[in-house]
Amino acid sequence: MLWIKAFHIVFVAAWFAGLFNLPRFFVNLAMVPADSHAERERLLLMAGKLYRFMTLLMVPAVGLGLWLLVENFHGFNRGWLHLKLFLVALVMGYHFYCRRLLGRFEQHSNRRSHRWFRVFNEVSVLAFAAIVVLVVVKPF
Repeated sequence: MLWIKAFHIVFVAAWFAGLFNLPRFFVNLAMVPADSHAERERLLLMAGKLYRFMTLLMVPAVGLGLWLLVENFHGFNRGWLHLKLFLVALVMGYHFYCRRLLGRFEQHSNRRSHRWFRVFNEVSVLAFAAIVVLVVVKPF
């Protein structure tokens, strides 16, 4: 079971690294001048590749987490775990919302400012911190 837990942590950390970085591409895309097509296309290409890679990392992170949950179902009645699972569901929603935002850039229909994306970027950091605190401290 320790191997499953170790690989779960590795995949979660790698997935979150992508979640920390993809919105930074959005900040840069929102700041690209309208006449800078090459820069825009390069950023879109890199953001698209990062999103696909993040998704490949998310799948084993969530799958291994579910495996751990099933194996330790007797501890499911703990409040911290319920909140952690809720936050994980929100992070997965954040992940898929990033795809939607990327699609808006691809379709030239983004309406958000670089300042909005700077704030949006912090959501994953706060979620990661909250999840780690819940798992380590188990406050309730």
